[in-house]
Amino acid sequence: MTDSQLLRGAVLTFDADPGEAPTPDADSLRYWEDGAVWVEGGRIRAVDAFDALAPHVSEETEIVDYRGKLIMPGFIDSHVHYSQLDIIASFGRELLDWLNDYTFPAECRFAERAHAIDVAERFLDEMLRGGTTTAQVFCTSHPGSVDSIFSAAQQRRLRLLAGKVLMDRNAPEALTDTATGGIRDSERLIADWHGKDRLAYSLTPRFAPTSSREQLDAVGGVLRNDQSLYLQSHLSENRGELAWVAELFPECQDYLAIYERYGLVGPRSTYAHGIHLSEDERARLADAGANIAFSPTSNLFLGSGLFDRLATRDAGVVTSLASDVGAGTGLCGLTTLQGAYQVGALQGQPLTAWQGFYRLTLGNAKALHLDHRIGRIEAGYEADMVVLDLAATPLLARRTQVADTLGERLFAMMILGDDRCVYATWADGRLVHQRDAYDHREAPQKRASASS
Repeated sequence: MTDSQLLRGAVLTFDADPGEAPTPDADSLRYWEDGAVWVEGGRIRAVDAFDALAPHVSEETEIVDYRGKLIMPGFIDSHVHYSQLDIIASFGRELLDWLNDYTFPAECRFAERAHAIDVAERFLDEMLRGGTTTAQVFCTSHPGSVDSIFSAAQQRRLRLLAGKVLMDRNAPEALTDTATGGIRDSERLIADWHGKDRLAYSLTPRFAPTSSREQLDAVGGVLRNDQSLYLQSHLSENRGELAWVAELFPECQDYLAIYERYGLVGPRSTYAHGIHLSEDERARLADAGANIAFSPTSNLFLGSGLFDRLATRDAGVVTSLASDVGAGTGLCGLTTLQGAYQVGALQGQPLTAWQGFYRLTLGNAKALHLDHRIGRIEAGYEADMVVLDLAATPLLARRTQVADTLGERLFAMMILGDDRCVYATWADGRLVHQRDAYDHREAPQKRASASS
C-alpha cells in the first residue's frame, strides 16, 4: 500500500452540534453521496466530491473503492475499562457487588505482564472491530497494565488516553497501592508515555471510596503541576454508592464536593455516569468545564438509573458518550447509541441519529479537547475513519432500502447495527481493521475443541 490513498464512497462529517431536532441545524454537517477522502502520511489532505477531487491526486495514489458504504470519522469512546474485557456479560449484580464479585478478581490477574499484554491486544482488536479509533481507558492498579495498553496502541499508531488506577483503601490488598507509591508509579508512567506519538495520560483515581484523602490530595498536586494531563474517575453512578460516599466523607456537602476539595474538577476531567446529580452539582460541573461520560448500556445493565441527558446539557455541562465495558454491553459505538436511545425514550427525550453520530465523533473529540486533531473529516486532521455498511445484515439492508432520507438510514443503522456494520477501520491513515479478515491470534486448538 502506498502512502497516498483516495477513499471513495459516501462521506459524512460534522462541523458543529446538529441540535436535538429531527432535522439537523443548517451548516452542522457535510455529506457527499459520491465523495472522496484523500489521505497522505497519516493525515487527511482533502475531502470533496469524487469527481472534483480525483483529477488532483497523484498517479501513485491508490484508489480504495468503498462505493455503497458510508465513510465517517472514527468513533471515540470517552470511558472504558480495558481490564474488564473478560467479565463483560457477567450476570446479575449492581455496582458495588459487581466490583467485588467480578471486577476486582479480574483485575488481580493483571499482575501477570503476559496477561496484561494479551488482554490489551484483544481489547484493541475489539475496539477497532467496532469502529472506535480513540478511547480514554481505565487500566488497573498495576503499572504494567498501563505499559501494556500504551505499547500496543503505539505499535498500531492509535490515539489513546489511559492511566493507572489509584486505590489505597477499600479494595483487595493485591490491588491497593499507597498515596505516595501510586503517585510515584503515575509519575513514571507520565514520563514514559504522556505526549509520546498519539498517547496521553489520564490520572485515574477509581472513585472517591477507594482513595484516601491523602491520595486524592496528591493527585490534585500532580494535576496542578501539569495542566496538559487528563483526569478520569466516576461520579454518582448508583444510590448505594452515594450513601457509602456520604459515610466516608461526612465533611463534604455532596459527592462532587470531594473531588472539588482536592482540585480534581476541571476542563480535562471526565467523570463517568453522573446519573444522580443535583442541580447545584450540574451547575458547578458546568462552571468547571468538566465532562460527564454518559454510559447508557452500563447504566441499564447494572440497573444504576437513567441519565438525564437534556437536563445535563441544559445546565451547560459537557457530555460525551461511552461504552464503559465491562459493565457496558459492547465496544461498538452503535451499541452505545442503541442504549442512549432507550434511556432517552424512557424519559421523553429520544436521541436523534444526527445527535448520536455527532456525539460519537466530533462531540466526543470536543469533550476530550482533541477536536483540533480528530473527530472530523477535514484537511489537516488525523486520518482516523470508519467505513460503515448499511446493508451488513439482511434486516438492516431491507430497512435501509425503503428509507427515504439519509437521516432515516442512519437511524436504522443506529438501532439495528452492530460491529458487522463496520466494514473497515482506518487509523493514522492505515487500514487497521477489515471485516471478515482472519485473526491470526485466534488459537487453532480452541477452534478445534469447540467443534469436538
